[in-house]
Amino acid sequence: MADDYGRTPAQVYALVFGVTLLVAGIAGFFADSSFGDLGSNVQGDDLIVFEVNGWHNLVHIASGLLGLALMGSAAGARLYALGFGTVYLLVTIWGFIDGNDVLGLLPVNSADNWLHVAIAVTGIIAGLASDPRRHSSPATDTRTV
Repeated sequence: MADDYGRTPAQVYALVFGVTLLVAGIAGFFADSSFGDLGSNVQGDDLIVFEVNGWHNLVHIASGLLGLALMGSAAGARLYALGFGTVYLLVTIWGFIDGNDVLGLLPVNSADNWLHVAIAVTGIIAGLASDPRRHSSPATDTRTV
């Protein structure tokens, strides 16, 4: 399956979440750029309804850049979508169990946890729906079967 531009669902996921997380990470520094208060008392400030701090922002920026770097190939984007979906599923579980932070670095709240569910499920579905061997759109594919 591919969109009109020959992108697999995983490539679209990597593009959309790559841009979104990069922008969220940069914007997050306007809400809270602190790197203090690690451990069980980790706190952050709200970016809209999501709790962020400096570490959380860096994770968003790194995750976004990784998505943008891997979106160019079907196999790379599939790896990103499945890997990212799995990691975010673990972060979601941790966030719901702890309720306050992940790894004593990243503050989370209920809005973060539900967003992480959506990111995880969407990534896993996009990864599973993508053919890692896809190189071009059907309209421009000149290979014979």
